[in-house]
Amino acid sequence: MTFSVHDARRCQLGEGPLWHPLRQQLFWFDIVGQKLLSQSGADPLEWPFDETVSAAGWIDADTLLIASATGLWRFDLITAEKSRIVPLEQGNPVTRSNDGRADPWGGFWIGTMGKNAEAGAGAIYRLYQGELRKLFGEITISNAICFAPDRSFAYFADTAQAQVMRLPLDRNGWPDGTPQVFLDLSTEGLNPDGAIVDKNGALWIAQWGAGRVAAYSPEGTFLHAIELPAAHTTCPAFGGKDLTTLFVTSAMQGLETAHLKAEKAHGQTFAIPGVAQGLAEPRVIL
Repeated sequence: MTFSVHDARRCQLGEGPLWHPLRQQLFWFDIVGQKLLSQSGADPLEWPFDETVSAAGWIDADTLLIASATGLWRFDLITAEKSRIVPLEQGNPVTRSNDGRADPWGGFWIGTMGKNAEAGAGAIYRLYQGELRKLFGEITISNAICFAPDRSFAYFADTAQAQVMRLPLDRNGWPDGTPQVFLDLSTEGLNPDGAIVDKNGALWIAQWGAGRVAAYSPEGTFLHAIELPAAHTTCPAFGGKDLTTLFVTSAMQGLETAHLKAEKAHGQTFAIPGVAQGLAEPRVIL
């Protein structure tokens, strides 16, 4: 499938793409660069922060929920003002936020990890109806948080384990059972990063170090992969007018200087049209 460069700016650690359904606009992060990125037409936009930021959900047309190293924040896109909703491991200098996504009930799931990927330092939380509850601990690199279209399951990964887990959910979106292995990528030497589920329930997952995004059926069968010129693909998101464009962020982090100079695509954000149809990201209800 053909792809284009959606944005040529090179992120140290591009992550967390979010297609805002009201604004019809893509937002994403450079975690290491401590900024939120977007575009207005062909004009680049960015908002700097004083700490790492990694994931977002939308609250209304002009307001995002943003996850940072120390909290979940309400962020005004017009004024750039922020106010804290809840702290997130604020007293732990070892960790920062990583992958996160709104759930179909209006909650928000957010994973943390050690700033240097310290083993077992991270966790996964859910913000729902004003409460931030810890769901799982001893996570090294939280990733792949997304949800089945029929609300039956949540998915998540610990990249260090090379496995994507599937977790049954109750009618309010809370865990209702034990996570089971949905994909074991360890035998293929693949590293699961960010993921999204399409309208038909297929899981699309970026695979760090493999330069691709791969699709798997709801039963976990490999369907196909789309190769990209950035070695470290990090997270996909469906967007565009009809939600049939797959946007993919990438990273320069972890690549040698010579490699970065030889291939300028590392760290860019890509657009792949016509791969599948996604679902609109749910609104975060506070």
